[in-house]
Amino acid sequence: MLSRKNFLLIVSAPSGGGKTTLCKKLIESLPDIKLSVSYTTRTPRSGEINGNDYFFISGKRFREMKSKGAFAEWALVHGNYYGTTLKNVKEAMDRGNDLVLAIDTQGATKARKKFKNSLLVFVIPSSLKELEKRLKSRNADSFEEIEKRLKAALKEIKCIPRYDYLIINDNIHSALSELKSIVIAERIKVSRIKEKKFSLKNLL
Repeated sequence: MLSRKNFLLIVSAPSGGGKTTLCKKLIESLPDIKLSVSYTTRTPRSGEINGNDYFFISGKRFREMKSKGAFAEWALVHGNYYGTTLKNVKEAMDRGNDLVLAIDTQGATKARKKFKNSLLVFVIPSSLKELEKRLKSRNADSFEEIEKRLKAALKEIKCIPRYDYLIINDNIHSALSELKSIVIAERIKVSRIKEKKFSLKNLL
């Protein structure tokens, strides 16, 4: 039985682009892939659970962890810190799981430099108007905050050339199918097979 090198799947999107929902549905539908839970200093939104959606911590605690080198990647986004710990990445890799990171473009750039086995996917809605509609529908931000996020989205979209794949998330089922296809194709790449020499014996 062939064994393969696992990888980091890094998914980015403008705020409201649907990356968190998409990533959660992905891990529900595929085996041996886990979602990394990020640390953040922002306050929980309605329905979010500490340790499940994010680890919600104070700014002081985040800075302490950062100064000790705890984060594989971190970024300051919309006035709040977000970060993925090295411990979470290592534990997933040691268990033989592929790991999904739903992070912003700053964090994605840092993670790719640190983890050469990473794969970057950018998710966008069909239009800026649709993005605005989604931000308003979640009733989590003020008008000023929504305007700030839309301006940030225009900057984030310029980062698309750094990514390996682009998914237009105008339909969650189609977007999920495309993301699953990316993971499945990546898993069967010859370059990810650990064996250096091939024979009939180790192929079967």
